[in-house]
Amino acid sequence: MSAVDGEPVPMTAKRRGAQLAMLAFAVLIVMAAYASVGLGIDKKIPSGMLTYGLGLGGLMLAAYLVLAKFAPWADPLLLPLVTLVNGLGLVMIYRIEQTGQAGASATNQLMWTALGVVMFSATLIVLKDHRALQRLTYTAGFVGVGLLVLPLLPFIGKEINGARIWIGIGGFTIQPAEFAKLALVVFFAGYLVAKRDVLALAGRRLLFIDLPRARDLGPVLITWAVSLGVLVMQKDLGSSLLLFGAFIAMLYIATQRTSWVLIGVLLFVGGAILAGQVFSHVHDRFEVFLDPQDPALYDRPFGGSYQLLQGLFGIGSGGILGTGLGQGHPKLIPLSFSDFIFAATGEELGLTGLMALLMVYALIVQRGLRTALAARDPFSKLLAGGLAFILAWQLFIIVGGVTRLIPLTGLVTPFMSAGGSALLANWMLIALLVRMSDAARRPPPQAIQDEGLTQVMQR
Repeated sequence: MSAVDGEPVPMTAKRRGAQLAMLAFAVLIVMAAYASVGLGIDKKIPSGMLTYGLGLGGLMLAAYLVLAKFAPWADPLLLPLVTLVNGLGLVMIYRIEQTGQAGASATNQLMWTALGVVMFSATLIVLKDHRALQRLTYTAGFVGVGLLVLPLLPFIGKEINGARIWIGIGGFTIQPAEFAKLALVVFFAGYLVAKRDVLALAGRRLLFIDLPRARDLGPVLITWAVSLGVLVMQKDLGSSLLLFGAFIAMLYIATQRTSWVLIGVLLFVGGAILAGQVFSHVHDRFEVFLDPQDPALYDRPFGGSYQLLQGLFGIGSGGILGTGLGQGHPKLIPLSFSDFIFAATGEELGLTGLMALLMVYALIVQRGLRTALAARDPFSKLLAGGLAFILAWQLFIIVGGVTRLIPLTGLVTPFMSAGGSALLANWMLIALLVRMSDAARRPPPQAIQDEGLTQVMQR
């Protein structure tokens, strides 16, 4: 492009080179981990290392080229950080596959990663201006709720491991709630931008807190009821907690009212206690959380304590530095490639590796929050903040469940756990953050023209 023609100048060669170098470094770390798995298992480099390396590298190069073309001013760290986490997930799934655990397939996960990159690219190409989503606020709300209730429909709804959160299409199963969270965050952002002045009004003062007016409690109560409905009808504690937590967080961002957070916490605690008393599947989760060593809880049909204890033993046996890639026993942890991939990673990489992994996740969240701070309109601030929050909140729920900080919920680790629905939805989430960061970081038109003229003169 030429600045003389008044068109935006894409990122400079220096910026492109730095981002490409970070991307290549992330892929090299993944391949080094892949080689370590082979050396740890049978003292030789895995035969498929070149195939996986070229596959992952080619996919990320394609994603980079799309980003450079359609979002040249986007945050340069988001794609390399996500590549690193996604790649380490592939490595761990490959390692667990070598133990013979049913359901673990690195080849399938690489195919889902390819589809995730396609969704990432399609989102950037189609969505040229994310602010257009604000006009679809209520449409996004209806789509989100519709996706949540799809698994309840006869014939297509599937119950797996005690939770009715799947739909079957042909030979494939899809978890619609993963895509519903994106649609609902768009709805929350659009709704709260339109209603934030009303929701920020104070009612009575209780101690040191200004309570909201009673008439404004409707949205919170409706969201609370929907989240409880998901918990009751689908037996999905994770999505219920994720949905309600995201709304309360975005409500606080929009209004800066601490009272909303307190009301949200009280509603959630009250709802959880009620559900724990009335519904057996929620009651079992709490019993396992309180006393996982009770032999009577080991073999509960869904959510027994055996899996939790095995995960804790795995993390404990890893210690500070871990057993080393390929030298642990992830097969002893049920669903170590999915729900408990964090525990399997902790066994082989140790506490040090887990802390490094959490730091990478924290950087992704930090870049999302930075995008929210830099955004130039309220809708973008709320949308970016909400997307960054649900990523952080989901990670907290997973890590808290695996480490017995909170009851297990059944959510999966973003970008690492095996499966397609979560991976596709999270790549779309990153694409939305990339699109908003491009808009937030793009200089004013005059500054772009001046930079372009300077580059032309330097040539």
